[in-house]
Amino acid sequence: MTALSDFPITRRWQPKRPDVIQLYTLNTPNGIKTSVMLEECGLDYDAHRISISDPEDQFTPEFLSLNPNNKIPAMLDPNGPDGAPIGIFETGAILIYLGDKTGKFLPKSGAARYHTLQWLMWQMGGLGPMFGQVGFFHRYKGKEIEDPRPRTRYYNEARRLLGVLNKQLEGRDWITGEYSIADMAVGPWLRTVRVNYEAEAETGMDGMANVQAYLDRFLARPAVQRGILVGAA
Repeated sequence: MTALSDFPITRRWQPKRPDVIQLYTLNTPNGIKTSVMLEECGLDYDAHRISISDPEDQFTPEFLSLNPNNKIPAMLDPNGPDGAPIGIFETGAILIYLGDKTGKFLPKSGAARYHTLQWLMWQMGGLGPMFGQVGFFHRYKGKEIEDPRPRTRYYNEARRLLGVLNKQLEGRDWITGEYSIADMAVGPWLRTVRVNYEAEAETGMDGMANVQAYLDRFLARPAVQRGILVGAA
């Protein structure tokens, strides 16, 4: 595809400004990761709100043409590698792409790059999925299930993961020492435990001083405050 108009998703969600990044999102923890990165990098973009409860949005052929996994966020960059437009889905891939594109919040090479990427993968493979299960069993439809075993399992695993993070943050303001895409991946999920799930006690997060101070620092950043509002109803 050589032009933004070649992407079917642009027929349903028409770009307001075809020369800037097109973000298809909702202000969930995963959606916030990407909007925060865009705000932190100072990149211009159009945001298109995608409903995750309306099949007329995320399951349409147009959206699936960009993200076959039907999840938000997804992104189109009209100025991709070699000047050609590119579509990207999965938050980890988007964060890495934007870090490489801008040279910000992701070291270009060496050990520092891999230290950042390993904590990004830790969030994607552990913290995010486990916190999502906490939300389901604590706050949403899963709370109606009488069997306590799944709820207890996810509380305990969330507590374990938070303990790993709490230890990593000892003596550090940010996960790797420098603010990075790893923090932009982790911070929105911690916020969700506090604000949306109201499960700080059940996960032990309320007793982890390093995590609490870290989340407060994250939420105090102006770009984070702007990013949280992107894709809101």
